Amino acid sequence: MATKDAFAGYCAELLSALGPVRVKRMFGGHGIYLDEVFVAIVAGETLYLKADAQTTPRFEAAGCALFTYTARGRTHALQYRAAPAEAMDSPTAMRPWARLAMEAALRSRAA
Repeated sequence: MATKDAFAGYCAELLSALGPVRVKRMFGGHGIYLDEVFVAIVAGETLYLKADAQTTPRFEAAGCALFTYTARGRTHALQYRAAPAEAMDSPTAMRPWARLAMEAALRSRAA
């Protein structure tokens, strides 16, 4: 578990350029909150950022995979997209993607 926790901590550092970050263990992975808004999921060694109809085209253009999981023999998809590989290099590189995730999360709260 230490390796998973370390990766989640690294992801939190990447997102911290936009504000206070909180990491919470959940379902074998981690949830990441930015300013107490749920913006990301860490599953395995992948950071998935919140997406919606407005931001999905940007994530798709960058080749970001959709978050899926299997439960009770069925595959489910959530509106989270893998962060682009180049965004994983630094908080500066992550900032525009984190901003998209925050915007999508805030829109989903208002809906």
